[in-house]
Amino acid sequence: MNAQLSPTADPFFQFKQAQKQGWAHFAPLEMVTIPQAPRLIRHAKVRSADRVLDVACGTGVVSITAARLGAQATGLDLTPELLQRARENARISGVAVEFHEGDAETLRFADASFDVVLSQFGHIFAPRPEVVIDEMLRVLKPGGTMAFSTWPPELYVGRSTALSSKYLPPPPDMPSPMLWGDPNVIRERLGDKVKDVVFHRARMDVPVLSVQIHRANVERTVGSLVKLVEVLSASAPEKLEQFRKEFEALAAEYLEDNLLRQDYLMTRATKL
Repeated sequence: MNAQLSPTADPFFQFKQAQKQGWAHFAPLEMVTIPQAPRLIRHAKVRSADRVLDVACGTGVVSITAARLGAQATGLDLTPELLQRARENARISGVAVEFHEGDAETLRFADASFDVVLSQFGHIFAPRPEVVIDEMLRVLKPGGTMAFSTWPPELYVGRSTALSSKYLPPPPDMPSPMLWGDPNVIRERLGDKVKDVVFHRARMDVPVLSVQIHRANVERTVGSLVKLVEVLSASAPEKLEQFRKEFEALAAEYLEDNLLRQDYLMTRATKL
């Protein structure tokens, strides 16, 4: 198991702290992710009594869904506020899920601890893809299944992320989280450590009354946009207004009948 890095030894410490704080506001968006959880679990072919790890679990929608099917579920997330919500969700749902605060790049579990490792739009925000994928595979048993949901860079979420990065660039040398939505990149990152890589595209329709309301909602809940608004409000309000115009115009391309189309990609692979 990898040793925990001290803050001074981790060059991404400040970035992760900002992520931790920014995603603390995500809980209201859990409703749009709930229908996607059983899709990922079916894609991963989770079985009753499987030992399942939900990486970057957020409010626990995937791990709780797996536990309701009889799996021995564990969730891990960087943000304490989301874990508090996850524990309450599990308690109300009447299922037992172990939730841990922790970093996806330094998983606090022994080698080969899980039959299935999942992540729903979560592990993609770890700053070092090679580190997070090595950790997810390390805790997965040989012959076990890894599966995750990600955003293709050419579709709505990928394009909106590129737009926000134009106004608030990420740290140097940090690849876009949206590259996890490119099958060619995924194959390269998984390399020769897995076999039987399978992709499946799915669609999420998000109820949206107007692009303006959608924009206001995500500015309050999506970690990167929370930070963008905070920074630009203080330093460049005119840039914030321009960003908002561009964001609303982009969202309008995907809005029809009060539903915002957000297509995504699911991946499944077997560890060798």
